[in-house]
Amino acid sequence: MKVLIIENEKPAADRLVRLLTQIDNTLSIMAVTETVEGTINWLQSNPVPDLIFMDIQLDDGLCFEIFENIEIKTPIVFTTAFDEYALRAFKVNSVDYLLKPVEKEALNKAIQKYELVFKKDLDYSKFEILLNQLQPKIKEHLLIKIGEHYKSVQITDINCFFIKERCNFINTRHGKNYAIDYSLDKAEKMLDPKRFFRVDRDHIINFSSIKDIIVYSSNRLKITIDGWKDCDVILVSRERVSDFKDWMDR
Repeated sequence: MKVLIIENEKPAADRLVRLLTQIDNTLSIMAVTETVEGTINWLQSNPVPDLIFMDIQLDDGLCFEIFENIEIKTPIVFTTAFDEYALRAFKVNSVDYLLKPVEKEALNKAIQKYELVFKKDLDYSKFEILLNQLQPKIKEHLLIKIGEHYKSVQITDINCFFIKERCNFINTRHGKNYAIDYSLDKAEKMLDPKRFFRVDRDHIINFSSIKDIIVYSSNRLKITIDGWKDCDVILVSRERVSDFKDWMDR
């Protein structure tokens, strides 16, 4: 098996090479690239690898920029220190998503998954099957408890998921706030990323519920939600402003 490693941290790259060699000593490391630009150039001028191990945050940007510039059909195992890109990763040719420090057992399972699904027959239509299996199911309704009763709320009727006084809530188009059992981390994985965006640690907002976006400072944005009169100030966190603008610019 021929492997390309995309990793900008040398210790992490060396560790990955060592673990891969321990798992399969017949495995061939074709190259280690460190940047988006370098990876694009390498892929355009070299034979196609069987499997790619890809870090997400590279020296000159996020690895997803690679997919915006060239077509990649090779299966990919993502290796990263950040868990917030999982959904985005599974929209491309992802076999697995491993968090650093990558453990040998998890790495071995990822290779076994690749061999089971892809190696015998490189039918790339199987990517779609794998994506459906690995991506969390997108919810259409949310069951909430109100006193002794239960109420089913349609996801599209939710303006915002938010945290207040260490409790989790939703705000609906009818102006009602309801407590929910889900954490925002869990809720985020069940929501359609085209419709909902987590603007900061405490708020996930519905695209269609945004009333206004105001420049709050040189690198912050303030959001107002339609119909939510007692809404606290919602500010897009600095590190998410760029992604938020991309999400809005559809």
